[in-house]
Amino acid sequence: MPFPGMVRAIRRAKPDVVHLHWTAFALSPRQIAKLGVPVVWTLHDMAAFTGGCHYDGGCGRYAEGCGACPLLGSARPGDITHKTLMRKLRAWRDVPMTIVTPSHWLGDCARNSLVFRDKRVEVIINPLDLDVFKPRDRGWCRDLLGLPQDKKVILFGAVAATDDPRKGFDMLCEALPRVAAAPEGNDAMAVVFGAQEPADPPDLGLAVRYVGRITDDVALAALYAAADVTVVPSRQEVLGATAAESLACGTPVVGFNVGGIPDMLDHGTNGYLARPFEAADLAAGILAVLKGDAAQMRLAARRSAEARFDEADIVWRFLDVYA
Repeated sequence: MPFPGMVRAIRRAKPDVVHLHWTAFALSPRQIAKLGVPVVWTLHDMAAFTGGCHYDGGCGRYAEGCGACPLLGSARPGDITHKTLMRKLRAWRDVPMTIVTPSHWLGDCARNSLVFRDKRVEVIINPLDLDVFKPRDRGWCRDLLGLPQDKKVILFGAVAATDDPRKGFDMLCEALPRVAAAPEGNDAMAVVFGAQEPADPPDLGLAVRYVGRITDDVALAALYAAADVTVVPSRQEVLGATAAESLACGTPVVGFNVGGIPDMLDHGTNGYLARPFEAADLAAGILAVLKGDAAQMRLAARRSAEARFDEADIVWRFLDVYA
């Protein structure tokens, strides 16, 4: 459902380059091909080089042309996913295009894809406002949010945090009872943002507070700063905004060694990379952070964010791409 008049408006502006981000509901593959100038495209999921899915769930069919799509339950090689992918391939074959991905994992996926394997692919991590997402006094943040001072707070959150299987809430549900059973987890509680409490909440072995959706960045930063550890048990993640924001607020992160998570975590320094998809190792990572040197890990988390997400450094990377 492309936005009418978008191509005409862009061409009237006579740009030297068009930088695309999210194109759904704005530009069709054919319209992108008609822009008439070089294109830089920052990908935020896999949709640009698949037959329609935003995350492929590990099927990898985009490398050969999709078809027989498992997400659609299709057995037809020439189904709509194959036709969609071929439409993209034909439209963009001769378009001067540089693909930018926020993680090495997505970059490798793009390079291996049928659509972009002949295009230039650069990895440039997403910037973050380090003046908003920054360390704050933990005690003050807990008072502000009504969280107890004497608990170790395990934070988990995402859009549709408890409903999207990709975000791994089920893996968290397997890991937290193991944490609760350990001596280091006796005084722990979990906080979940991005979802309301389910009608039939799972028993996680410890107290859980569901705080719903948070739309204010300062409040969200305070929540990160109030936590002892943030858990990101995603099955696929281009980068992981939750992990990046948590690190910037000085809170270490535990996540699976998948997708863009390894681009941000230095195992044992600013967090823990767990073996995919082992709930026992995820629990071990949470416990390792809870019983580790908290001050040192929080300092390492912030320093790693400053080294990776600084807007000024990333601007220079894009200027090089535009040149």
